[in-house]
Amino acid sequence: MSDVTWGFIGLGNIGYPMAINLHKNMPASHRLAVLDVNKDAMNRFVREASEWAEGNGVGDRLIKVETLNSAREVAEVSTVLITCLPSPEIVKGVFDGILEDGNLAPLEPDRLFIDCSTIAPPLSREIADALKTSGQGHFVDAPMSGGVVGARAGTLSFMYGAPDSSQLIERIESVLSCMGKTFWHMGEQGTGVASKLANNYILSINNIATAEAMNMGRHWGLDLKLLTDMIKTSTGRCWSVEVNNPVPGVNEDAPSSHGYRPGGTVNLMKKDLGLAMAGAKASGVALPLADKAFEIYQAVAETDGDRDLSVVYQWLQNQ
Repeated sequence: MSDVTWGFIGLGNIGYPMAINLHKNMPASHRLAVLDVNKDAMNRFVREASEWAEGNGVGDRLIKVETLNSAREVAEVSTVLITCLPSPEIVKGVFDGILEDGNLAPLEPDRLFIDCSTIAPPLSREIADALKTSGQGHFVDAPMSGGVVGARAGTLSFMYGAPDSSQLIERIESVLSCMGKTFWHMGEQGTGVASKLANNYILSINNIATAEAMNMGRHWGLDLKLLTDMIKTSTGRCWSVEVNNPVPGVNEDAPSSHGYRPGGTVNLMKKDLGLAMAGAKASGVALPLADKAFEIYQAVAETDGDRDLSVVYQWLQNQ
């Protein structure tokens, strides 16, 4: 059995399908260790991974997926450790747990920590510095775009920050390619999360604007499927219209057609917008639309915080 193990921490709405694709596409000789606070999610992952392996004639992968009990345990055995977590506080807690009992035993090759969470750049740099100064390995901030639909399809776009080393970049992208299709090296460590916050600021505004436009169309008696198709070929074209359309039934794959089951939740959108606003304020950058958008997400989160962000459309209908 191979002595090379990769680890994945965070089997949430996006992390779970990412880990499923990682298991399908990672080197067949490797093992995969997973961890989540939700034990049912871990058990479901092992079962689904096993069923996929059996169904595709690669049943030997069955014994190569294991669940562990702590972030430290996963880090101890993993040459690659991917984290996909919902908040900065949880990310900090996970890496504090990895480091609190002293240095990890060396592995070959050096450990590669890939954090796909969306957190503030200063926290990302703090974690990277703690790992680097203690000689624990390389830390890469690599948040993604594409939502649950992209995570399931394996078409995510990753934006990452890492030193400009061709060997390291090749290693990073070989891992990310198991879960996505597009990879943007944005610069040094911290530039990945900064780029993601800029992207998600646009998303936060587009999501509301799309909901408003569709709600206008509803009141004006327009065929919302036809309206969507028109916008998809016009200047209003965006992800919130094309992929994550907020009108139930317009896109059968969108969360809106499945009771607004997330997807990226309203709470996560509010979190990312708040991080972008804090970063902009610290840098003296004006965001004139941000306060109103944040107010809307706060209002929607009071009743629908754990539903998909496109549920703003439903909220608007009651205003």
